Amino acid sequence: MSDLAGRTALVTGAAGGIGAACARELASRGAVVTVADIDGSAAASVADEIGGKPWAVDLLDVSALETLQLDCDILVNNAGVQSIHPIQDFPPERFRMLLALMVEVPFLLIRAALPHMYAQGFGRVINISSVHGLRASEFKSGYVTAKHGLEGLSKVTALEGGPHGVTSNCVNPGYVRTPLVTKQIADQARIHGIPEQDVLAEVLLKESAVKQLVQPEEVGALVGWLASPSARMVTGASYTMDGGWSAR
Repeated sequence: MSDLAGRTALVTGAAGGIGAACARELASRGAVVTVADIDGSAAASVADEIGGKPWAVDLLDVSALETLQLDCDILVNNAGVQSIHPIQDFPPERFRMLLALMVEVPFLLIRAALPHMYAQGFGRVINISSVHGLRASEFKSGYVTAKHGLEGLSKVTALEGGPHGVTSNCVNPGYVRTPLVTKQIADQARIHGIPEQDVLAEVLLKESAVKQLVQPEEVGALVGWLASPSARMVTGASYTMDGGWSAR
């Protein structure tokens, strides 16, 4: 498939997991993809695999992003981290970091990309949100707050970008088989007081009708479609991919 031939894309947090799957999918459709990640060597490895370009970047250096100009046609805001604490024990600096990485950074990258998108009358902003952008879970105040904020940013981008041929949407997966989720298991076991081997069934997949983790490639496939010409009338939307969790 080459429906994105001639297009350029930027994917953040693209050295592994969901980001790498998105980068591979966009490249398979013909886009030239910039693989952005704080892990420069891993970003270079993915970029080499897909014929893209690596960008080793610390996105939390937000002051550097304020003057950035991006010439990408497709922007995938994927970079994110997780922290699990009760509110009374949540480190304030960690809370601020989550909001910076998953709200302020997407805002600054969208801000940097829109002039180019507007000038050519085409653009795709795709924000990797979460079911936690639509639902809440205890002990995740930073992540849930950030993802809800990202949902709002995406909708405003859709309204402002629509007249210029720019769409903006969120993808809302449940738990995806990535290191981000794997690293949660010990914390979830500790905070819920259960054995680690019970976390998948009793916590992560408890609310899902389909008792399986989402695969990164499934998220990438949806991102590829949202970036395509076929999705030109899809904007301001949030696409759940959560095994039925949000149907409750």
